[in-house]
Amino acid sequence: MNVILETFVVLFQVAFFWLRAIVVTLIPASYRSKDVAGETVLVTGAGSGLGRLLCIRFARRGCRLILWDINAQGMAETAEMLRKLGSVPVSYTVDLSKKDQIYDTAEQVKRDVGEVDILVNNAGIVTGKKFLECKDELIQKTMDVNIMAHFWTVKCFVPGMLERNHGHIVNIASAAGLCGVNSLADYSASKFAAVGFDESLRMEFSSMGKTGVHTTVVCPFYINTGMFEGVRTRFPLLLPILDPDYVADSIINGVLTNSHAVMLPPAVALAAALKGILPVKCAMLLNDFLGINHTMDNFKGRQKRD
Repeated sequence: MNVILETFVVLFQVAFFWLRAIVVTLIPASYRSKDVAGETVLVTGAGSGLGRLLCIRFARRGCRLILWDINAQGMAETAEMLRKLGSVPVSYTVDLSKKDQIYDTAEQVKRDVGEVDILVNNAGIVTGKKFLECKDELIQKTMDVNIMAHFWTVKCFVPGMLERNHGHIVNIASAAGLCGVNSLADYSASKFAAVGFDESLRMEFSSMGKTGVHTTVVCPFYINTGMFEGVRTRFPLLLPILDPDYVADSIINGVLTNSHAVMLPPAVALAAALKGILPVKCAMLLNDFLGINHTMDNFKGRQKRD
């Protein structure tokens, strides 16, 4: 009898939270956003692209910025932009593929600045090669930067968040972390891992009763930052190459509203839902029709500076 009663209670709760989620999405983000002024934000991959744009947006909201990147020159440029906004960023040159560097730098951050309130695991790399053409060391580096670094940064900074029951982790994944893509086997695998890691962390925090520590996983289609230079999309109205500013604004809104996931464009969320319903052959046919399996055919990647 207790099981039957519990079943009805759970079904009622599921229906309630489902309806609540629908209602909440209709309320503008500005009316349900939290205040992050004064928060300490650490962004990996802060020297360019999306990382730089996120740093600028957090600085505009009165956050203290900690920049991590292997690209010292790019990081210096980001820091200068932040200083013009009145921020006083602290920069650390870190190779995110090296666990020991991450641990050592994290300890230095705690000595220099203190605890981190918002951790943005943004740094990422892509080889863009078919799996059998990709050298072992490149596959290993993709996994080290795109997912293993997430593990190590979380181990470093989340204990303090849990102790305070206050904090936010942002894991930048990809639409390729929801659906496999031709010529992105290693990248896609690392991003699938990032999606699973984020969800598992959320479950752990919930089971511990740490309601003040949040996670947001970000799954965008290709972003026009140069990282995926050369990619093409067959139906740009449905699956556009995303504007970096739009993505950065969407991530900030996701953080401010404690959203569990940010999927861009909306078609990505639809594709993820259909994947669980459609037979595999149907999904493959749709991928071919939409041109997803050929988006990487002309891939060039980020070009090195002269």
